[in-house]
Amino acid sequence: MSKILEPTPELSKQLHEKVVEDQSASSLVNRLRTKNKDLQTQSVNTYQQFWNDSANNNEESRASMYKTLTNTYYNLATDFYEYGWGESFHFARKSIGESLRESIKRHEHTLFDAARISSGMKVLDVGCGVGGPARECVRYTGAHVTGLNNNDYQIERAQIYARKHEQVEHSQFLKGDFMDMPFGEAEFDAVYAIEATCHAPVLRDVYTQMYRVLKPGGYFAIYEWCLTDKFDADNSEHQRLARAIEHGDGIGKLFSTRVALQAAKDAGFEIERAQDIAHETQVGNEIAWYKDLDCGVINFSGLQGFARSQIGRVFTSNAVKVLEK
Repeated sequence: MSKILEPTPELSKQLHEKVVEDQSASSLVNRLRTKNKDLQTQSVNTYQQFWNDSANNNEESRASMYKTLTNTYYNLATDFYEYGWGESFHFARKSIGESLRESIKRHEHTLFDAARISSGMKVLDVGCGVGGPARECVRYTGAHVTGLNNNDYQIERAQIYARKHEQVEHSQFLKGDFMDMPFGEAEFDAVYAIEATCHAPVLRDVYTQMYRVLKPGGYFAIYEWCLTDKFDADNSEHQRLARAIEHGDGIGKLFSTRVALQAAKDAGFEIERAQDIAHETQVGNEIAWYKDLDCGVINFSGLQGFARSQIGRVFTSNAVKVLEK
C-alpha cells in the first residue's frame, strides 16, 4: 500500500513549481508540464486510497482525514477547474441565451443579496477557492472580502487574481481550517459559502464557526450540496451515484438537506429561506445546472466550452497522458 502523502505547504511549493496568471490552453500545458511528476503521482495515489481497495476507503477515514482528502483533491484538480470552468468553482442554472459565466455571476449576486451585503461591510467567504466569487462580491457590493481557504495553491492563485484585478486593497486571502477559523468572535458583517462546506466532516461544526465569527444580527447565506429526500440509502444505484459525486469532487460524505437545515439551526441560525434550486426550471432559469458539464461533440464558444465538449475532453485527456510520460 502506498503511504499517505500529506499536502503540506512545503509539498505544495514543490508540486506547483510554476504558477502562471492566465487560463489559456498554453497556461494549462505549462502548469502541468512543470509539475513535480513524482509528487503528482504520489498525490494521485494518496487521493485514490480514500476510494479504492485500502484501509482508508471508509467514511471514518475520510472524515478524520478531511484536510488531507480535500487538499490533495484540489492540489490535483484546481488547474483543470480553471481551464474548463473558470474562476468560480460552482454550478448555476441558466436562462435561454445566457452564457455560463453570466449565469454564475447572477447566482453569486443572488446570494450576496440574500446575505444583505453592501458597500463598506467586512465579509467572509468560507472556502473561497481561487477567489472568483470574492472578486465578484467586491465588484458587485463594494464590500471588503476575506477569503478563507485551507489549500496553499488556491490561496496563491487567488492572490495572483487579486493583483491582476487591482483588488488587493479590497480583499485578502488567508489560510485556515473552516472547522477552526482563525478569527475572533463577531468579526464579520456577513458570511457566505458557495459549494464549499460540503467538504466538512460535520456540517454543524462548520456552521457553528460561521455563526461565531458573524456579528449579531448579521446574515449567513450558503449554496450547499445536499442529498434530497428522494435519496434511498438502500438503493444501490442511489448509493453508486452519491459515491461517484463524492469521489469526483473530493467530498468525504454528502449529507441530506434535512441534516444541513438542522445543523444550521443547531449552530444558532434562524432560517429565513431554504430552497432546493437544483430541480427548479422556470422562466429565467430554464436550463438545468448540470447541462454545461457536457457541451456536445464540439463547441467553439470559447476555450472553456471547447474543454467541456466531447472532443475537448479527449484532447485534454490525451494531452495529460503525453505530459505524464
